[in-house]
Amino acid sequence: MKNLKIKQLDEKGEEIADALMSLGLSRNISMSLAFLQNMNTATSLDLERSARLRQPEVSIAMRELKERDWVDEREEKKPGKGRPFKIYTLKVGFDEIVAQLEKEQKKAVEESQKKIRRLKELGK
Repeated sequence: MKNLKIKQLDEKGEEIADALMSLGLSRNISMSLAFLQNMNTATSLDLERSARLRQPEVSIAMRELKERDWVDEREEKKPGKGRPFKIYTLKVGFDEIVAQLEKEQKKAVEESQKKIRRLKELGK
């Protein structure tokens, strides 16, 4: 049996993931971002193991993060045979990601307040 060293999310990483989920991001994206924030670069296998995600969940999360332009993806050939593995790197700083999320949240609050004001007007 092999002994593997698997990096796991620590308490801070778990707290980051929980905060991201409370802002509306999916669990898979939140766990992936929390791990990448700490490690900066990770293979899909690292993400599966450390963020406790299955391979399809990692693929979906990374696709969404690439669409937001937060993550870069590259492939690296394994020694020997087999498929190359994917390596993910944060494309922007974690502070910028937080700033974008803050902007989205402020916009959502403003829209809600606008709807409430309109309801008050209609109720008179």
